[in-house]
Amino acid sequence: MKIVFKDTFLIRLENQIEYISCDSPKRARKFKSDLLGRIKEIPANPYRYRKSIYFEEESIRDLIFKGYTIVFRIANENIEVFGFVNYQKAPTD
Repeated sequence: MKIVFKDTFLIRLENQIEYISCDSPKRARKFKSDLLGRIKEIPANPYRYRKSIYFEEESIRDLIFKGYTIVFRIANENIEVFGFVNYQKAPTD
């Protein structure tokens, strides 16, 4: 399976990296490296991650990493990473 990063994810990730780097550039680089390492593990077993609390679709999953939720879709031969949220609570109606 191939990992595809959507623009929504990339923009939110870069904003968060920029925010972290204001305090510690070294910590920001480590955060990004560790996160991308975890995302690269998804194709080995994508259904091991919990069903997304943000969507009703079975193919959309949540990877939890240091308090952040990375939302991805399992689609054919691709893993589409599109969400980056810094809390785990379900949205209220």
